[in-house]
Amino acid sequence: MKKTKLQRPTGMHDVLGEEQEYFQKIHDAVKEVVNFYHFKKIITPILEETELFVKGTGAFTDIVEKEMFSLHTKGGDHLSLRPEGTPGVVRSYIEHGMKNLPQPVKFWYFGPFFRYERPQAGRYRQFHQAGLEVIGEKNAVVDVQVIQIFYSILKKLKFKNLLIEINSLGDSQCRPNYRRLLVRYLKSRENLLCPDCKRRLKENPLRILDCKEEKCQEVVSDAPQMVDHLCDECKLHFKEVLEFLDEVGIPYYLNPYLVRGLDYYTRTVFEIIEEGENRSQGTLIAGGRYDNLIKLLGGKDTPACGGAMGVERVINALKNKKISLFQPSVPEIYLAQLGVLAKRKSLKLLENFRTAKIPVSESFSKDSLGVQLGIASKMGVKYALIFGQKEALEDSIIIRNMKTSRQDTVKIANVIKEIRKRLKK
Repeated sequence: MKKTKLQRPTGMHDVLGEEQEYFQKIHDAVKEVVNFYHFKKIITPILEETELFVKGTGAFTDIVEKEMFSLHTKGGDHLSLRPEGTPGVVRSYIEHGMKNLPQPVKFWYFGPFFRYERPQAGRYRQFHQAGLEVIGEKNAVVDVQVIQIFYSILKKLKFKNLLIEINSLGDSQCRPNYRRLLVRYLKSRENLLCPDCKRRLKENPLRILDCKEEKCQEVVSDAPQMVDHLCDECKLHFKEVLEFLDEVGIPYYLNPYLVRGLDYYTRTVFEIIEEGENRSQGTLIAGGRYDNLIKLLGGKDTPACGGAMGVERVINALKNKKISLFQPSVPEIYLAQLGVLAKRKSLKLLENFRTAKIPVSESFSKDSLGVQLGIASKMGVKYALIFGQKEALEDSIIIRNMKTSRQDTVKIANVIKEIRKRLKK
């Protein structure tokens, strides 16, 4: 019987080496910025009831129709791996009675999500997002603050030519009339649409505006625009959003056909892209307002706004631009030990250096002093600590200057103070 070679599932990836460093730096950048704005971290389950996404994300979205990983448990529950973050955060907000807290409630999250789609650059079946949610405030300033925070995070990650694409989808007052106008227009050109959009015309016509097929884009280019059919309240809200963006100096482009792929959005929707050479990475961050979602999922009528950043997309963009977020840490001290007693005592000595926040490298598996000093030389450390059997018995240690070869013997109890003095730490 042929032995099966075990591999990672298609479209899923191990986060190793340099990419792990990118993940950590992005997480730290997000955390630093959102903490300033008093966002609290939230961790929701990776598995949620499937109905949460059917109701929240939308029954006729591509995510629910084509991309969810769903399962039935032995107990008969119908669960799905979360394809996005907002419904889970909203479910938690409702379930834990957060309406009774001072509003708005501001959350951030960072974690894995799952969608069954064709793997490609920056897009995986298991991917990671960093997201923000502000629940309980309808003022347009919140929309812009969410955009500004994401914009600041990307700037902190050394992105330069950023642009906000923005649109308004109206609300339950004005969108139905626009939907009728759009359907009437699209039906007159139905024969020019791709098969998916012919289906969407019956189920979710606004999604046609987001189709990437060239022939559909040509049809859409002459379609009615939502911004021309906003009610007075939505028009005022959108005007305020654009004025706030002008005030903070964030560049934006009004894209009248931007709809996003989720049913819960109302009024403001946005995407953050990088112009120029890296545009092929597509959208780095996207989001918008979702004023009806809390009520739809069983809570009270509560306004909200949020967005999410694709971590892998950001990493790929940084790598394509050859932007490094970290400098490799090179220890300045190398501990060479000889003999069993010295190795035993070295364990405590290393812990003392760790507590003192002085990085030290070592090779416990090596016994030869020459080999260990050779490793220290290749690493470019400033000092080597030589700890042999004699030194271990006398509670002393040798400090060797790797540049001059000068050696001094000091007591173990004083070695950290001596190293600090020489490194001026």
